[in-house]
Parts: sequence; structure tokens; C-alpha cells
Amino acid sequence: MMTDPISDMLTRIRNGQKARKVSVTMPASKAKEAVARVLADEGYVVGYSTEGEGASKTLTVELKYFEGVPVIERIQRASRPSLRVFRGKDDLPKVLGGLGVAIVSTSSGVMSDREARKQGIGGEVICIVS
Repeated sequence: MMTDPISDMLTRIRNGQKARKVSVTMPASKAKEAVARVLADEGYVVGYSTEGEGASKTLTVELKYFEGVPVIERIQRASRPSLRVFRGKDDLPKVLGGLGVAIVSTSSGVMSDREARKQGIGGEVICIVS
């Protein structure tokens, strides 16, 4: 049994980039797909796709490199099951002065910190990417 599937996803992405993999595959869930969508929208990964049905559904994330160097320098879990991190719209973290992105789970869905600020809502800070 896995207690933190989002952390597992981030670790697979981190390890895949260190090993210079083209893509990484993992068990899929709606939360993981939402995080992958934000990573793709922000330009940190090439794209993502899901295959299969039900419990055997898998998520494949295509990793992105620029001149042989991984685009993601740091991907780190902020809120975890034992210590949840919630922030209001005014307290959302600015990663590297706006150059990075914090992925936030809000009442309107999973989105980047910029999008959450624009909509005027806060939520749970899932992870920080730079």
C-alpha cells in the first residue's frame, strides 16, 4: 500500500530525469493527471497520456530536456499526508520570484499558483517546481 502517490509520482519524474529517460510510467489517478496537466501547461514536461481502464490504468509522462539538461531543476513535495500545507490567495508561495511554479489544489481544481492568484483563491500547496 502506498501512502503518498503524488510523492511517488514526483520521485519517478526526478529519477527518470537523472537517468535521462524519455518518459516515465506510473499507475494513474485523477490527482496525478491533474498535476501532469499543470506541468505540461507550464512547459516543464512535453506531455502526458493515460492508457488502460480501471485499476490497470497507467500514466505516462514525457520528460523535457533543453540541450541535454533536464528542464526541471527541482521538484519537491510541499504538502504531505502527515503535514498539510494550506495557503490563502495572498500567502501562496512565489517560487524563485515567479520563475518557478507552485502547484495548488483549490476548490476549482488543480492549478498553478499564478492561476490561483488570478482567480483569487487559495488552497493546498501540492508541490514546488523550478
